[in-house]
Amino acid sequence: MIEKENLPRHIAVIMDGNGRWAKARGLPRTAGHRAGMDKVKEIVKACGEMDIKVLTLFAFSTENWSRPKKEIDTLMRYFIDSLKRQVDELHKNNVRFRVIGRKEPLPEYLFTKIREAEEKTSGNSGLTLVLALNYGSRQEIVDGVKQFARDVLQRNAALDGMDEEKFGAYLYTAGLPDPDLLIRTSGEMRISNFLLWQASYAELYFSDKCWPDFKKQDLQDAIQEYQHRHRRFGKVKHEKR
Repeated sequence: MIEKENLPRHIAVIMDGNGRWAKARGLPRTAGHRAGMDKVKEIVKACGEMDIKVLTLFAFSTENWSRPKKEIDTLMRYFIDSLKRQVDELHKNNVRFRVIGRKEPLPEYLFTKIREAEEKTSGNSGLTLVLALNYGSRQEIVDGVKQFARDVLQRNAALDGMDEEKFGAYLYTAGLPDPDLLIRTSGEMRISNFLLWQASYAELYFSDKCWPDFKKQDLQDAIQEYQHRHRRFGKVKHEKR
């Protein structure tokens, strides 16, 4: 049973395995991406029901631009179609929607729809759904360092005044809690340039299932595993005498 008093506040997911899921069924990779987007709805709903505060999904990395153009174009269409279909339901269910990542070179029409969805749901107080789109954590850190340097040069910040907490305000995730639980599907055991700064003390959970096969029960299994771990944050666990 899941302990309500020990839920991860922020769950981050690397939604991996769409292409392999499709290949195993003799389908094109784009069919796997479509199935993966349909799965998002189920997991978002499950997180809302369990009162998870933040869910961050790694949807498209800065490295993914190296994929075939046809596949990328299809993905971009899927993103905008999903936004059109789901934003009203997200708003109805009190979900706040947010996207992190670089704007360029996302298509302008997609970026416009993203901003519209963010504005429409900005006042909601339930689950915060974060989509990492055209996202890379190393790039995020570099962008943060550059912005801090600009602030120092413009005398809006002091070099000696910087610390870890203040630097977080320069990241794309500013204002969000760090992830407590990071899940990766498809059996791969790496975090692939995803939330490197924020996930420093996250509990990692790897599922052998490809993302389209990852169900609500699998999410609950990951949370139960999280609840059985002792999070020390670098400290020594005190043993009872």
